[in-house]
Amino acid sequence: MSYLQIKNVWKTYEESVILEKLNFSIEKGEFCTLIGPSGCGKSTFLRMLLGQDTPSRGSILLEGESLSSEPGSDRGVVFQKYTLFPHLKALENVMLGLEMEHSPLLGKVFGSTRKRIKEEAMAMLKSVGLEQSAHKYPSELSGGMQQRLSIAQALVKKPKILLLDEPFGALDPGSRADMHVLVRGLWQTYGLTVFMVTHDVKEAFELGTRLLVFDKVRNDPHAPNAYGATLVNDIKLDRNKRKYKGETYDTINETTVA
Repeated sequence: MSYLQIKNVWKTYEESVILEKLNFSIEKGEFCTLIGPSGCGKSTFLRMLLGQDTPSRGSILLEGESLSSEPGSDRGVVFQKYTLFPHLKALENVMLGLEMEHSPLLGKVFGSTRKRIKEEAMAMLKSVGLEQSAHKYPSELSGGMQQRLSIAQALVKKPKILLLDEPFGALDPGSRADMHVLVRGLWQTYGLTVFMVTHDVKEAFELGTRLLVFDKVRNDPHAPNAYGATLVNDIKLDRNKRKYKGETYDTINETTVA
């Protein structure tokens, strides 16, 4: 049985069809990049995986069970716009998710529990290269560093699935390249299943082990909202090991599968 199954999923809002007839399966540990024209439902699909939205028709199964209709700790998300708390330092931003898990009402823990959470958060900051900035506020960090902090926030609760919604769109080319190395490394280290929406085709091919292309196959000029987008191409990327910036990554040979 596949890790994640998308079965005849449709999404509509009132009279508008956003997505239709989505049918595919994902294996555990795949890095899926999603591309397609603006407005074709890529981010809508990500929201359904997160649990912020639900299919209008069809089902999404995770390990054979219906995906929870609410965001949970099994799914982490990083957006293009940083979701950081400006009044909290970097370490406190990462600690907060674990504190809320233990104390939903107060969002604060004490004693040995707080010590353990602080150690976990610091280890996560180290994994994204921010241990030296643990006591800085988000406003004191560069754009690339803020996005690293957002990733640390998402990963500290050890999610099974990481969702990335155009996470590097606002970064300069140098920072973007550094983030590619970071995300590939974290994906391999933590054994994550990743879904990343991007408008950069080169980025999609470089990062993904599987490329999912969304677009409309049916159009009616007299009723532009009558049909939604679907999966029009599913490209598996066959990879051979190579060295990239001192780390082992993969080169890409692409093969299109039906």
